[in-house]
Amino acid sequence: MKNIRNFCIIAHIDHGKSTLADRLLEYTQTVDKRKMQAQLLDDMDLERERGITIKSHAVQMQYTLDDQNYILNLIDTPGHVDFSYEVSRSIAACEGALLIVDAAQGIEAQTISNLFMALDHGLEIIPVLNKIDLPGAMAEEVKDEIVDLIGCERDDIIPASGKTGQGVYDILRAIVERVPAPKGDPNAPTKALIFDSVFNSFRGIIAYFRVIDGEVRKNQHVKFMNTGMDYYADETGVLKLDMAPRDVIKAGDVGYIISGIKDAKEVKVGDTLTDYAKPAELAIKGFEDVKPMVFAGIYPVDTEDFEELREAMGKLQLNDASIVFEPESSAALGFGFRCGFLGMLHLEIIQERLEREFNMTVITTVPNVSYVAYTTKDEEVLVNNPSDLPPADKIKYVEEPYIHASIITKADWVGPVMSLCLDKRGILTNQVYLTADRVELSFDMPLAEIVFDFYDRLKTISRGYASFDYYPIDYKESKLVKMDILLNGKQVDALSAIIHKDNAFDLGKKICKKLKELIPKQQFEIAIQAGVGAKIIARETISALRKDVTSKCYGGDITRKRKLLEKQKAGKKRMRSVGNVDIPQSAFMAVLKLND
Repeated sequence: MKNIRNFCIIAHIDHGKSTLADRLLEYTQTVDKRKMQAQLLDDMDLERERGITIKSHAVQMQYTLDDQNYILNLIDTPGHVDFSYEVSRSIAACEGALLIVDAAQGIEAQTISNLFMALDHGLEIIPVLNKIDLPGAMAEEVKDEIVDLIGCERDDIIPASGKTGQGVYDILRAIVERVPAPKGDPNAPTKALIFDSVFNSFRGIIAYFRVIDGEVRKNQHVKFMNTGMDYYADETGVLKLDMAPRDVIKAGDVGYIISGIKDAKEVKVGDTLTDYAKPAELAIKGFEDVKPMVFAGIYPVDTEDFEELREAMGKLQLNDASIVFEPESSAALGFGFRCGFLGMLHLEIIQERLEREFNMTVITTVPNVSYVAYTTKDEEVLVNNPSDLPPADKIKYVEEPYIHASIITKADWVGPVMSLCLDKRGILTNQVYLTADRVELSFDMPLAEIVFDFYDRLKTISRGYASFDYYPIDYKESKLVKMDILLNGKQVDALSAIIHKDNAFDLGKKICKKLKELIPKQQFEIAIQAGVGAKIIARETISALRKDVTSKCYGGDITRKRKLLEKQKAGKKRMRSVGNVDIPQSAFMAVLKLND
């Protein structure tokens, strides 16, 4: 055990952690030169296309220092705020963390947030100053920021470059010397923490675990303490780039177990694995349950595909424990699921993964957050869906969730960032100059206001320099109303939204305009209306596609033409009363990007 080191990498998005992980794999000869490629651990097409890490990836490396052989278990983590749950799981399985900071960009909001999470778990922090080969690198200024943040010595900061490989041997030496070896009792009953799982269509569910006490053996009769299920370990092993079978995984090490589990519900991330005959007395205190920030409905385009969608969602949940879902039905869209996500990027990624990995084309409704409504009878109603909101005459007041947002930006953009946050009903609580040129702004603002396009707009006005992180604080009373969208007098519940009363008119107008552009013309006139309660606040009309019925009347009396036009008018009216309007998927998504 004294020669094992478990560590993770924490950094803000785009600070070069995947490239540095590549160099660590290369310098420890974990991967052949001919198999080497950029962002080796990002094995999903989506991760490569977008240049972001979505999933945590575990990999074991062998390293020799001063004639001693060491096992280094690296868990690479995502940097985007929407995937912070992945980071919390990786941190729970480690004793140390590499804190990577870009020498050109300095410390950003997500770095601070993940650092505090690591410090709460008592991890040893190794600060690394990455990308020092860049012409715009501000090595000395950024070192000052790191010293102020974690209170380390300047000499503890390792200058490195994932691109050129500079400083990689220093990082490996620091991991061996500074990260403590795992503590655990190899002779105690088996106790292992499950920190991730994936679905394999041939082998069933593969669970990744970190052994705290005892050992996990091949063919051992094991039990999951939370679910109470028991299985035989068909195969155990360690995670190199591919899975490498081993007969035994001892205390302190990280490995995988395949036990023929087919049902996604039977494996819970954060569960404790133990021996069936001699179980551990207490389960490991798992990490906190995920708190979804954004709710949206996901429906199959064809109602018959509902069961397939249920299966696909279950398999996705295995691989991404931060998604929660429950069945619901909608008058317009049939049966589907109400899903909770950590943010808008998370929602986009899940939708895209459903299409790519499971071939499911889905319709996503307008995302919203959960509110608490208090009725005139003093009952408390949790509102996850606009249709759950009680009628206006029965509501005493409604509370909405607030968050504490921390934005770090260059001094040049303070004005535009402040006006954006104030537009979004934010209240400035603090303003700190980290350096002469970098400012941290703190706001309390409603979660609903940051759900849609806040992050994109923040990046636009700060030319990509502002970084953003948030955590929920409390519920506060607000003037909220439910806005319905009606097509030809029929309510489309998938487009309903709960919004602030003062924004209702502007938003209703914008949505009607946007829908007018996106809904294709039909043979009949379509009225698009936005309403609050019984009051219509905005309207647009899509004119009918008209066939020239008078083209065959050349010459002759005008009454003949009028008769044909009247007949056409009556037909269009009848059509309008029975005609159905199909809303394209782009219309649902466009409502989220109204300011583009």
